[in-house]
Amino acid sequence: MTQSTTSSLLDSARWGGRIFNGDWLAGQGGRYQVVEPASGRVLHEVGQANPADVSNAVQQAQQAQRAWAATPPRERAAVMRRAADALERERDALVSLVARESGAIQPKAEFELGEAISLFHQAAAMPLQAQGQVLPSVPGRLSLARRLPLGVIGVISPFNFPLILSMRSVAPALAVGNAVVLKPDPRTPFAGGIVIAAALEQAGLPKGLLHVLPGGADVGQALVEAPGVPMIAFTGSTAAGRKIGEIAGRHLKKVSLELGGKNALIVLEDADLDQAASAIAFGAYFHQGQICMATGRVLVHRSIAAELTRRLADKARRLPVGDPATEQVALGPIIDQRQLQHVDEIVRSSIAAGAVLEAGGGHRGLFYDATVLSNVKPGMRAFDEEIFGPVANVIAFDSDDEAVELASRTEYGLSAGILSASVGRAMALGERLHVGLLHINDQTVADEGVNPFGGTGASGNGTSVGGPSDWEQYTHWQWVTIKDRIPQYPF
Repeated sequence: MTQSTTSSLLDSARWGGRIFNGDWLAGQGGRYQVVEPASGRVLHEVGQANPADVSNAVQQAQQAQRAWAATPPRERAAVMRRAADALERERDALVSLVARESGAIQPKAEFELGEAISLFHQAAAMPLQAQGQVLPSVPGRLSLARRLPLGVIGVISPFNFPLILSMRSVAPALAVGNAVVLKPDPRTPFAGGIVIAAALEQAGLPKGLLHVLPGGADVGQALVEAPGVPMIAFTGSTAAGRKIGEIAGRHLKKVSLELGGKNALIVLEDADLDQAASAIAFGAYFHQGQICMATGRVLVHRSIAAELTRRLADKARRLPVGDPATEQVALGPIIDQRQLQHVDEIVRSSIAAGAVLEAGGGHRGLFYDATVLSNVKPGMRAFDEEIFGPVANVIAFDSDDEAVELASRTEYGLSAGILSASVGRAMALGERLHVGLLHINDQTVADEGVNPFGGTGASGNGTSVGGPSDWEQYTHWQWVTIKDRIPQYPF
């Protein structure tokens, strides 16, 4: 296995207007322009796939995967390390483009690059780990359980954290011997796929093992339906996840669904108000609230609700909103006009239903102000629906039991946080919340590649990705028995 000639990962002369199958080639769906949400300017042009490209990709991936699974583990690990090095070499320049493509502030893009590099290193460790167990059996028979790659993994990733949310499936799936067909969100194809392909190409990944196919819903559906793809890893909206789960179920595919959330942050009356306001603001406004873990509901003890709301509103009014590429801002743009309209409609509808606008609620182009709504109640859209925008919804409660009841009044089950001076009381509350992620004395947005990440209910199908759960996701068990001779049977 040889390493490819080094060239810049940002060299659009190689990947501009193309899809990836180990080589950069024209997609059968043509090409399209990717627009920077903050400025409205064209950032780059990429290739567009269609269902025929998916069929070709799956066939090529199936052929390449067999040899890759038989590749010595140290060689697979070395590819992952070299890919991490490729990202590290151009880290600063990549941060800028990843930020501009997704409308992110620079610290968010810096976090993405750092986590992507870590995910490659973490994946590099997997081939060198134990991959099976010796099982108890009868004398004279050796009984083993070993983990084998599934084959071709289909990965469909979203726009909000496109690099991390593609990488967290691509890297471990490849490391344990699978091939991958990746469909990034068409709004963020560079961060969600092209840069990963360029790094792995530079690292010497054999051709045919990774395919990057930017495209629309028809490409995603073709990938989910493709008979040569035994597993789909999808991150995105609950509505899309339900459709993917339904199609995958008909085709008896394994599926990992990481979906939306309506996450509650419970603030007890003994919490420090300034620290609480800061935590709430980060959880609700980081990356314009376009995060599945965003703090969607702020449940505050009634005795402190008015004062905490005042402090939160003051903070929201001071947070600068603008183009992160040209200004020092806390909030950048919403990803596109459709999503901005969704945010605004929920805010307006909730105000009409009795919520009180304490701060924000306005926008200029795609730039939506940090918003605070108080007097939010169940039945209002701001309470019930995932907004995916910079809106903090304050709900007052009178008792711990009521806080748990309000936090649980949702179909989602992703993340929750509890702020209190009493860790014991907070832990007792947390044990009553049915969520995949629980943070005591922190807000709801937190992620590290080494942790098992997943939700329940409408937030996912109960699976987890990351850390120790990656072996469970991207391999299957095979039971093997070995005897010295054929036994005598009574037939």
